Amino acid sequence: MNVSTPPRLFCYGFGYSAAALARLLRADGWQVAGTTRDGEKAEALHTQGIAAFPFDGSAPLGPGALDGASHVLVSVPPDGAGDPVLRLERAAIVAARPRWIGYLSTTGVYGNRDGAKVDEGSALKPTSERARRRVQAELDWLRFGEANGFCVQVFRLAGIYGPGRSVLDDLRAGTAKRIDKPGHVFSRIHVDDIARVLAASIARPRAGAVYNVCDDEPAEPRAVVEYAASRLGVAPPPLVPFDPAGFSDMARSFWADHKRVDNSLIKRELGVSLACPDFRRGLDAVLAAGG
Repeated sequence: MNVSTPPRLFCYGFGYSAAALARLLRADGWQVAGTTRDGEKAEALHTQGIAAFPFDGSAPLGPGALDGASHVLVSVPPDGAGDPVLRLERAAIVAARPRWIGYLSTTGVYGNRDGAKVDEGSALKPTSERARRRVQAELDWLRFGEANGFCVQVFRLAGIYGPGRSVLDDLRAGTAKRIDKPGHVFSRIHVDDIARVLAASIARPRAGAVYNVCDDEPAEPRAVVEYAASRLGVAPPPLVPFDPAGFSDMARSFWADHKRVDNSLIKRELGVSLACPDFRRGLDAVLAAGG
């Protein structure tokens, strides 16, 4: 009796989003493997039946890591020298011949539009060095796919949240801030909806595709904080004036961009129905999951 080999997802960077996709696919019988910089995390993954390999961008993986990899997800960020996965793993990926490669990027590649809408066809105008590196990494991955006949897709993710990583946790820790900047909105996406989008792309691959991955409602951060506080039954933190001078470099670059991201392509082309189409339903889902 012939038993077909189950598909195998290999994740370069087994982080929050990769873990959500892994949970979804493993429930369908997929095998999953990935890389991590953390030795303790590698051991924890092994106990879950997920093969884990150390990778910090300084040396390639050992032989055999990608054996049987039918699908590859890349979430390792680029560094000053470019994308470390392409730099070190190009030959191994070519040899593995995966049927699908997904690259996780960021909506930060669009830069600031003063509240205007952007879609996948909008010009890229990054305002930070991190986003500029992402623009180049996207281009490098798409060129790699075209040159080698691989089905590479790029996913531009909005602000990610979910269980263990949301404003609910910030409120409980006393670190949430309610900043007063009326009309300044950001897009978000629940981590489980990221997994749904990626799984839909795996089912309907299109070489060279680029997708915005966000919910339906760009919203002011203060509104998110206020709703989360109401759900926890606590008073929201005091409203503080917007003052970039007091921000960290990361926060300053975050607030420098103001745009509304259009997510209609994932619905139209991939048939995605978001479980958390706005931050209210997303935070309710986090609470329901015990987060």
